[in-house]
Amino acid sequence: MATAFPRCVTAHRRRTRERAAPETLWTGGRQARADVRPMKIRNSLKSLRGRHRDNQIVRRKGRVYVINKTQKRFKARQG
Repeated sequence: MATAFPRCVTAHRRRTRERAAPETLWTGGRQARADVRPMKIRNSLKSLRGRHRDNQIVRRKGRVYVINKTQKRFKARQG
């Protein structure tokens, strides 16, 4: 079997994606607006920090984030 998911879960995901409105993104169970990108979640933020010159690493509430105030699409969280 090529996939790690059971066949029934994969079929369920396929059906729910087809039912979603075309202007929304698939975000793993909840729907988001198409103009808002979800935050990347990675184990290590070292490589993501170098993607843009304005990226900053900050620690908030015990979590480590990459933020960028000029290009909002470069946001990420470690965890």
